[in-house]
Amino acid sequence: PIKFCLHHSNSNEYFVREIDRNDGCALKVKQCFLGDVGCVVWDAAIVLAKYLETKQFYDPSSGVNVWSGRTVLELGAGTGVVGLMVATLGAQVIVTDLEDLQTLLKMNIHENQALINSGSITAKVLKWGEDVSEFLPHPDYVLMADCIYYEQSIVPLVESLKLLCGPKTCIVCCYEQRTEGVNPEVERQFFELLQQNFCCEEIPSEKQDPEFSSPDIHILHIRRKA
Repeated sequence: PIKFCLHHSNSNEYFVREIDRNDGCALKVKQCFLGDVGCVVWDAAIVLAKYLETKQFYDPSSGVNVWSGRTVLELGAGTGVVGLMVATLGAQVIVTDLEDLQTLLKMNIHENQALINSGSITAKVLKWGEDVSEFLPHPDYVLMADCIYYEQSIVPLVESLKLLCGPKTCIVCCYEQRTEGVNPEVERQFFELLQQNFCCEEIPSEKQDPEFSSPDIHILHIRRKA
């Protein structure tokens, strides 16, 4: 994959995608014209970001804010849009991805800093399957958007989830179901392995953002088995 765009900041190599928040402000997320899967905002990331600001989580008019003061870790954050959304809602967020996505993540954090008041957001490198001690104690939430597509990453990803998640951690996983190539098999392997230690609950579409949801994008709440 071409990693060129991550190391040069000429503005013509980026294009901005705006994601409107319910309060009328918009997150401005830079993506790359060239580059690997982490450089673009995937549909599943937007569906997840918008789900996390639905009224069950965040409703200023009735004083509901599940995110206020919560610790949140995003895996495979890519452009960082999901983590940015909950940081603007008051969460203490760490967005993680590989080394070569840190520039883009940090740029997007900088770009949206003005929208973050009571929350916070930091970008760090986390390689799945490796030491996670710097991300402990266990976060309240682990967020994942479209992280299930490389066969070789299934085992390390589940390994990381087992290390990162305590009995009270809720994983919110959003993925686009893809029917071509190895995708169905990779999904099957992931959930088979995951269900040895975790239980999954699928979130019905009526609990998702009415505008930003799709029949082939699934949101799950995943928790450790007691």
